[in-house]
Amino acid sequence: MSISLKQIRYFVAAAETGRISQAAVELNVSQSAVTAAIQQLEAMLGARLLDRTPTGVSVTLEGSRFLSQGRQILTAVAEAVRDARHSTDPISGTVRVGVTYTVSGYFLPRHQMRFQSSFPGITIELFEAPRSVVEQALVDGVLDVAVLLVSNLKNSEDLASQLLLRSARRLWLAPSHPLTRPERVSLADVARYPYVMLTVDEAKHTALRYWSAQGLEPRTIFRTSSVEAVRSTVGGGMGVTILSDLVYRPWSLEGQRIEVRDVADDVPSMDVGLAWKRDVGFTPAVQAFCDFLRFAVAGHTGGRPAAAGEPRPVAGEQHHGDIEN
Repeated sequence: MSISLKQIRYFVAAAETGRISQAAVELNVSQSAVTAAIQQLEAMLGARLLDRTPTGVSVTLEGSRFLSQGRQILTAVAEAVRDARHSTDPISGTVRVGVTYTVSGYFLPRHQMRFQSSFPGITIELFEAPRSVVEQALVDGVLDVAVLLVSNLKNSEDLASQLLLRSARRLWLAPSHPLTRPERVSLADVARYPYVMLTVDEAKHTALRYWSAQGLEPRTIFRTSSVEAVRSTVGGGMGVTILSDLVYRPWSLEGQRIEVRDVADDVPSMDVGLAWKRDVGFTPAVQAFCDFLRFAVAGHTGGRPAAAGEPRPVAGEQHHGDIEN
């Protein structure tokens, strides 16, 4: 058997994030797929690349050597694709990018770091604001493109969008909580326990929509705009919550463990994507930025990035309303 780019990508993601679960979120695949790919890679190399620890994974000596080489391989592939799709002349310019809270904190930073490394001549100007403000800025031409939760998008008449990543939403709870016993729980089960409600980025509105669809209401004891406050409250055993895998971390700031369980009812995913004003042409710099994000996500999932000059709305994609966390 030969080593595949997928195995290298999965290993690099796990090594850089330090957690198989977080790597799976960023790769938009299951944890078992990441684990299997790394095990296959280790078997072919005849060396252990990662050590499993109570807090995640750590890179071994052999793993650190392969990590450096693996990054070089992925960079070389990305550059080859870029060179095949763009002029050999260096691309320069400024890209004005709007982001919402969840995207700026949990999705974009690592991708932006790699983009800046690949396109040093392009300057990224980030503007974080609520979804409604970002949408209006796109319409007014103040922003070139936005990376946001496309399932929140309201102005589909003036704005086009493309899905990049779909993240499942699951129940967060402390290890000692009674609901850790089953692998899947219902919203009716969750409704019997104190609930922590995140309010930032329309999260409360979203949550109440899928709770109401089941004819239920959570026993909310704490409303907060801070994800870390939610983590601390859940980790301390004072309540549970339902949030997306993208913002999940297995530990609170106080070092308290947080478990997750699947929800049996219809709870929508959180969808990250690109949005831009319809019928507006992209500059080479903006096109390069959009293509890079498409390739970064599609490369992890086996999809094909859109061709240059091919910004595509997600026609036919099934969104589920206002989904933030």
